Amino acid sequence: MASVTPAPSIAHVSSEKMLTRIGGLLRQAESTDNPHESDAFMAAAQRLATTASIDLAVARAHASGREKRTTPIQRLITVGEPGKKGLRTYAQLFLVIAAANDVQCDIAQSSAVIYAYGFASDIDTCEALYSSLLIQMVRASDAYIKSGEYRSETTVRTVTEWRGHRRVQAKVRRPVAGVTARLNFQLAYSQRIGKRLEAARTETQTVAEADTPGTAVALRDKELELRDYYRSESRARGTWRGAKASAGHSSSARRAGDRAARTARLGNSPELGVATKQLP
Repeated sequence: MASVTPAPSIAHVSSEKMLTRIGGLLRQAESTDNPHESDAFMAAAQRLATTASIDLAVARAHASGREKRTTPIQRLITVGEPGKKGLRTYAQLFLVIAAANDVQCDIAQSSAVIYAYGFASDIDTCEALYSSLLIQMVRASDAYIKSGEYRSETTVRTVTEWRGHRRVQAKVRRPVAGVTARLNFQLAYSQRIGKRLEAARTETQTVAEADTPGTAVALRDKELELRDYYRSESRARGTWRGAKASAGHSSSARRAGDRAARTARLGNSPELGVATKQLP
């Protein structure tokens, strides 16, 4: 008996079309040297992703009992090898992208692995954005460090000193180290990216809720379903310390990271679906 290949589901086809359309926007973002155009393409990509996510939520809300509904899944995201420097800022970048795309996350204490919970198309979007933005963040921070701009700045650090037979802590001013500058740069970068994506998402949802009856209810139902799935599947214990500049603060690096994120472009690949999950 000949095997029969099942027809792709409506949700799958919609996801593929959405990824292809976003890929076109990203190619346009890569082809322009105008930061304002680049920003517009990035916002358009996020709005398109949000629209697709809303459409799926509305379709699921109207699915009959005989139709197979898409459900949340868990996916493992490899940030890097345990012990590799910079994993916390890499993980922080993925988390802000996930927050703008209806994906909840758990993270290993080593920051090497993220457990993403959400609908497959939303996680696909997160992985693609992360793959592109991570490479851009690392390249931009490398360029900033090589410029040496941070060397003219100092930061206050707490050190331990011996005064006679007493050990005391004192605050001293020291030149900003390269690792401190890089960490501050990448922290500011991820924070700005999160704000840009969230702004595009909020704008799209507001318009959809005003134009399409039932959208708000469908999105609320999706939120509740994801929350219930996360609670049933998550095995997280403790609290992730997160990315923070424990070695000191660098205002110059923060400003440079923020500037780089304002003009970041999304993706070099023709389609989002081929994103790498780990920085080489």
